[in-house]
Parts: sequence; structure tokens; C-alpha cells
Amino acid sequence: MKLIAGNANEPLSEEISRRLSTSLARADIKRFKDGEVFVEIRENVRGEDVFVIQSTSNPANDHLMELLIVIDALTRASASRVTAVIPYFGYARQDRKAGPRTPISAKLVANLITTAGADRVLTVDLHAGQIQGFFDIPTDNLYAVKEFERRIREIHNGDLNELTVVSPDVGGVVRARALSKRLDDRPLAIVDKRREQAGVSEVMNIIGEVKDRHCLIFDDIVDSGGTLCNAARAIKEQGAKSVSAYVTHGVLSDHAERRIMNEESLTRLVVTDSILAPPEVAVCPKIEYVSIAKLLAEAIRRISNEESVSSLFD
Repeated sequence: MKLIAGNANEPLSEEISRRLSTSLARADIKRFKDGEVFVEIRENVRGEDVFVIQSTSNPANDHLMELLIVIDALTRASASRVTAVIPYFGYARQDRKAGPRTPISAKLVANLITTAGADRVLTVDLHAGQIQGFFDIPTDNLYAVKEFERRIREIHNGDLNELTVVSPDVGGVVRARALSKRLDDRPLAIVDKRREQAGVSEVMNIIGEVKDRHCLIFDDIVDSGGTLCNAARAIKEQGAKSVSAYVTHGVLSDHAERRIMNEESLTRLVVTDSILAPPEVAVCPKIEYVSIAKLLAEAIRRISNEESVSSLFD
């Protein structure tokens, strides 16, 4: 196989290649003065099984164009198979028509990746599982729950008796239940949030018992951090001993690290390295990182060897 790294998250790409005991293929991904992306693959890839590692994180459009152009370059260089490894799939929150005359951008991006020449897609914790159906090529959606389970057991020294897993909304219950089962069927709670009218602050109710419990909010994306902080505050007000958050993709835009740092109700936020942390986020003492490099490396190895990937979902 050959691995090619985009510019979105080079440290993650390097760690994946290290775990696979290989090196990243040489490729130049540059920009012209006007911002156009230029790609040159500097190794022979004819007949090769190639994996392009690129999150479509901020700046999402630049990184998406890099991915598309690298895929096109590999296809024109006669690679036998091109797999787009997208640790964080941007535009995933636009998976349906939210109102009249609005796009389904996740479907558009899926079409672009397929048209560029990708033969397969590998991603982690899609915002909505049905996005797999937007692709007309094989798509594997991995889950980071094992990495979070390992970290939770370390933090609590294996004592799970006082833990409660919290879904930040009704739509995330299935995700939260998966973590709950892995933690010896810990109790589940749900944050019921809604807006009574446009421009009015969210009203939050907690469904389930959180009093005198260590609560773990489990979600797939944290963006500005406002909703997360509000949920932590509401849970704490119901008598929780502590509130921590475990979120796969740390988008953390609009000075989110400041909100998280200043929110006394939130003990810690643990995210994966699917998105490269900017310096101001990396130094925030409340934000911790767990790596998904091992998970992605094993999936890449199995795909390349035509082995089953489904056992990674267990």
C-alpha cells in the first residue's frame, strides 16, 4: 500500500504510517498565488493500493479541494484503488433539508469525492449514520468509543459504580447507549433542549438521574462549545458530582477553548486527534486528546489485505 497525507492533519498521518511500519509517499501539495491547489505525486503509484489521509476540517473548503485534487491525480496516475481516509467528514451536519430552499451539502460532498475517483471511503463517527448511504462506493464508518472507554477507565481507576452516561440530545441516544454498554451498562440520561422562540436561550431539562453521579456527556462534534457548557451547567444544577465530556471531533471554533476553560461546571473535555488542534486549543489544560491513529491504521491494514473491518465495530 501507499499512504499520502494532505495538509489537514500531518501528525495523525505520520502516526498512522508509523503504526503501519511504512513511510508517507512523497507528494507536493501547494498553492498558486491566487489560492489554487496544485498537486504532484512524486512516486510511481501505477497499480498501487493508495490511501489518502485528509480531514475536511477548518478551512473546510481548502482541505476538501486538496482531497479531491489528490484523488484525481492518483486516478490519472493509474493507481489500482484509491481510498479516501477522512477522519473528520466536514459538512456532515448538513445531512438533510433543514428548511425550504436549503441544500443537502453532505450528499453533494459525497458526490464530489466519488466523481473525483475515490473507490472507497473510510471515516470516523459520522454525524449521521445515513450519510454512508450518500456514497455509491463502499464506505466504512469507524467508532472511537473504544478509545474513550479506555480513557474513562483510566481516569476513574476502574470504579464505574457512580458513572452516568449523558446524551446531549435525543438524537444522540444510540451513541450514548453504545458507551454505556461498554462501561458495564452504566445508567443513561438525556438532555432535553429546545428553543421556545427564535433568539431565546435554550431551555434544558434533564431526563434521568444525575444527582450524586459522575456524568459523562458523549457526543460526536463540539463546535463553539456553547451548547456543551450549557448542558454541563444544567446537569451540575441537578446535583451531579462532576461533569466531563467525551467528544470525537473537536472543531472548537470561535474561541471555544475560552468558554470551556471558564465553565466551572465542566471538569474536562476529551476529544480525539481527528482534527489538528490549533496552538491556543492545544495548551488549554481542560482539553485532553486521545489518538485514533491505531484504529485507523488497523482499518487501513485490513482493507489493503482484503480482510474484514466489521470486527473493529465491536
